[in-house]
Amino acid sequence: MDVEDPQKSTEKSLNPNTEDDLEDGEIVAGGDDDSALKKSDSIPYQPHPLENRWTFWFDNPSAKSKQSAWGSSLRSIFTFSTVEEFWSVYNNIHHPSKLAGGADFHCFKYKIEPKWEDPICANGGRWTITVTRGKSDTFWLNTLLAMIGEQFDHGDEICGAVVNVRPKQEKIAIWTKNASNEVAQLSIGKQWKEFLDYNDTVGFMVHDDAKKDRLAKNRYTI
Repeated sequence: MDVEDPQKSTEKSLNPNTEDDLEDGEIVAGGDDDSALKKSDSIPYQPHPLENRWTFWFDNPSAKSKQSAWGSSLRSIFTFSTVEEFWSVYNNIHHPSKLAGGADFHCFKYKIEPKWEDPICANGGRWTITVTRGKSDTFWLNTLLAMIGEQFDHGDEICGAVVNVRPKQEKIAIWTKNASNEVAQLSIGKQWKEFLDYNDTVGFMVHDDAKKDRLAKNRYTI
């Protein structure tokens, strides 16, 4: 499957502020201002709905402690269901390069918690890429756009994505539902690399394997 660069194709389809996506009645430079304004007044605002609802989650490093159970500091931030809501949130939050070390920022489908214990995530796994500290902003945005824009052939298999900010590196992972569905997992991993124009090898770790052995090997690699 041919995949266009997500910064040009996916962002264009998601960001309504492009000339090709102008709604009827929006004012274009050089037009008849009076007639355009009158037309705009008569047309109700139409948001651009997404296929799924999504929730941003944040795990605050300042709220963590060695004694706390994992996930105890995890908080939902905002649930969005339209293109406009996504950009209104994304443009007003810190991007990964500006987050403190130890922070985890998630975007998951509505009602799926970013935890191994969540029933929808329990039998799944994750594809992961690693970049140097401060270099993940574009990868993270393009991952979000491809995911919420339903660019994956097996998008139903996707639970969400997370960026883990650490002192020397940042990791981005896509979580999936069914690790044993090899065809779907390999398709997601391959398309993700293409969307990001990422040339290094990426691996897929099964959640159960990671829980049992911290040194567990990847189930799939691309």
